Amino acid sequence: MKKIPMYLLLAACLYGAAGCSDIDREALVRRHDVITTQTDPKSPAQVGNGEFAFGADITGLQTFVPFNTMAQWGWHSFPLTDSLADVRFEGDTWDTHGRPVRYNMPNEAQPELSQWLAGNPHRINLGRIGFVLKKKDGTEVKESDLQRSEQRIDLYHGTIFSRFEIEGTPVEVETACHPERDMLAVRVKSPLIRSGQLYVRFDFPYADGACFADYVGDWSHPEAHKTEIISRSDHRVDLFREMDSTCYYVSVGWSGRGEFISGDTVSSPHRIYLMPKQETFGFVCAFSPEKDETRLPSAARTLAFSRKCWVDFWRSGATIDLSESRDPRWKELERRIVLSQYLMRINASGTLPPQESGLVNNGWYGRFHFEMMWWHLVHNGLWNRWPLAERSLGVYSDFLPTSKQRAAEQGYRGVRWPKCTADIDRDWPHPIHALLIWQQPHPIYFAELNYRLYPSDETLHKWKDIVIETADFMADYAQLDSTSGRYVLGPPMYIVSENTDPKTTCDPTFELGYWRFGLRTAQQWLDRLEMEPNEKWQDVLNRLAPLPQKDGLYETCEGIDRMWEQYAFDHPALIGVLGMLPGDGVDTTVLNRTLDKVLSTWNFDRTWGWDFPMLAMAAARTGRPEQAVEMLLYDAPGFQFDAHGLATGGPFPYMPSNGALLTAVAMMAGGWDGSGDDDAPGFPDNGFWKVRCEGFQRMP
Repeated sequence: MKKIPMYLLLAACLYGAAGCSDIDREALVRRHDVITTQTDPKSPAQVGNGEFAFGADITGLQTFVPFNTMAQWGWHSFPLTDSLADVRFEGDTWDTHGRPVRYNMPNEAQPELSQWLAGNPHRINLGRIGFVLKKKDGTEVKESDLQRSEQRIDLYHGTIFSRFEIEGTPVEVETACHPERDMLAVRVKSPLIRSGQLYVRFDFPYADGACFADYVGDWSHPEAHKTEIISRSDHRVDLFREMDSTCYYVSVGWSGRGEFISGDTVSSPHRIYLMPKQETFGFVCAFSPEKDETRLPSAARTLAFSRKCWVDFWRSGATIDLSESRDPRWKELERRIVLSQYLMRINASGTLPPQESGLVNNGWYGRFHFEMMWWHLVHNGLWNRWPLAERSLGVYSDFLPTSKQRAAEQGYRGVRWPKCTADIDRDWPHPIHALLIWQQPHPIYFAELNYRLYPSDETLHKWKDIVIETADFMADYAQLDSTSGRYVLGPPMYIVSENTDPKTTCDPTFELGYWRFGLRTAQQWLDRLEMEPNEKWQDVLNRLAPLPQKDGLYETCEGIDRMWEQYAFDHPALIGVLGMLPGDGVDTTVLNRTLDKVLSTWNFDRTWGWDFPMLAMAAARTGRPEQAVEMLLYDAPGFQFDAHGLATGGPFPYMPSNGALLTAVAMMAGGWDGSGDDDAPGFPDNGFWKVRCEGFQRMP
C-alpha cells in the first residue's frame, strides 16, 4: 500500500478551518512565538517532523553548542566480542506463585552480556551542522562576540528565524525541516559570506553509548568510523557514513555559487565545509538509512513546503483559546498548551514511540518506554489528530510475535509487552523492566480510542489480534487465591511508582483498576466482532480483588505499611483510577477522600511531570475544576516549562509532561463519558475562566 504523506492525513483531520471556526487559530499560536536572545545550553530551538529533528543554538544552526540531529531510524550497537556472540542470555529466575519464571534481568554469571544488552542499541547523533564565523582579523567568533542577537520560532510556520551581528555586520538565518523527508533546510543572508567570514561546517561523531547525554556522540575516536564522499556535482555532494554495522547517507545540496571542501583528513577526517560565494545562500542537508539519489529540493521550496504543512497542522484537530479569561494565569497555561503541541509534533509523532526526551537528546540510551506511550500518544486521539499517534502504534503489530514468545516462555497465554526497548523487541535487562505491568492494557486503551474516532470493521480487525492477545495475558497473569477466592495481581511485580518491594507487592490500586478497564473493554470488542464472550476474562473480571482500602482511603497496594508516612512520594497513581482511567471498581466517596489526602500529604518535590496532569484529571472528574487548574500550573521542580516549552519532570527534557498536559486539557475541555453536555466541564465556571474550544473528543 502506498504510504500517504502525513500532511495529507492531517488535512483529512481539519476542523474549524476558515469559515467554520470562531477561533483565530493563527493569532492564538502566534502570540506564543518563542523569542530568545542567547542560547540556553540545555534547551535547543527545534525544527522537525516527528521522524527527524534538528536542535539549534542562537545562530539557527549548531555553531556554538553541539545540539543533536536525530532520526527515529538512527540506532547503533557496539560489536559483541567473539566469546559472547553466540551465547544465550539466561536472565534470572524468580518464584512466581509457586513456579519458576525466567525474567529478563541482569545475570550475575553473565555481567558483560547483561551490560551489553542494557546499552545496545542506542540512539545516535547523525551529525553537527554549524557556521564557521570569523572576525575581520581572522579569529573565530564566540557567542559572546555576537551583537543584537534575536531568535524567533515562528510556531505557526514551524520555522526558526535568527538574527545577529558580527562587528556590526548583520546575519539573517532561516531554518526549517522538510515535512516528509529527514532533511534540514537553511537560508542565510549576510555580507560576511562574500568576505569569507561565514561558511558552513559539517561534523560527524562516533556513537558514544552513553545512557544519558545532552550532546550525543564521541568526537575523540576518529579512527573508529568512516565518512566518505561518494559523489559530487556542481550543487550536490553525497556522503557515506559507517559506524560498525550502522551505515547511513548524507546528501547536501545548495543553490547559487558554492564549494564543498573536505577537512584535514588526519586531524579532522569527519569534518567537511560548504563555502558559499554569494550574499544570499541556501542549502539542504538530507539524511537517510539507504542511498537516496532522488533530486534534492531547494532550500526555498523546502521552507515553503514546511510553512504550508505547519499551517495544516495548526488548522487540524482541536484547539483551545483562553485569552478572554480574567484569571491572570491564562496566558501561561495557554503558552504551555501551544508549545507542547509544537514539541510533541516534532518529537512524538514518528514511526516509533518517542523516548522520554524525544529527539532532543538521549536518556536511557535513547530507548522508548512502553508505559510512557500512554502519555506520549493518547492526546492525539482526544485532540482529533489520530494519524500522529497511529504512526508509532504500529509497534504493537510489529512486536506481537516476539511479545507472544515472551509470554509463552514465562508460561502465560497471550502477549507480554516489553517495558523499555528500541527498534527491535529486545527488552533492556532490568528488574523494573521485567516486572512492570501497567503498560500491558495500553493497546486496549489505544484500540478503544481508535474505534471511537473511526467505528468501522476495518478498525476492529486492525486491532482484533492485539486486543485479544493482550486480554488473554491479563487474564492469565491474574492468579486465583484459593483462600479468598479472588484473583490477585502479583507478586512479583513493580507498580507504577516503582518504589515498593517487588517480591511482596500485591494488588495495587491503579493496576487493578486498569485490569478491570482492559478486560471489560476487551469483552466489548468481542461483542462488536460478533464473537462469543470470553469466559476466562469474565471470571477474572467478576472475581478480581477489590481496590485496597485502609481507614476509608485507597492504598497504593494491598497491605502497604505506613503508606502515608513512608510512600507518599513518586507517582500518586492510586488517584489515576478515576481521572486517567474512567473509574472501574472505584468508590467515588473513597476516591474523593483519598484525593484530599494526596493533595495535603504528598511530597510534590519528589514526583514526575505527568503526575500533575493526572491529578488534574482526577480533580476534574470529581467536580473540582479549580483544583484541576491548580495542578496544571503547580509550581514544583518537576513540572516547569522553559522558554521553548521543554519540560522538567524526569530526565530533561521530559516529553511525558507535555503529553500529559495536552491529555488533561483535552479532557477538561472536551469532557469524558458521563460528564454531561456542558462546555469545558473540567474548567472552573467562576467568571474568571472563559474557555473557547472546538474539536475535542470525549475521553473514556
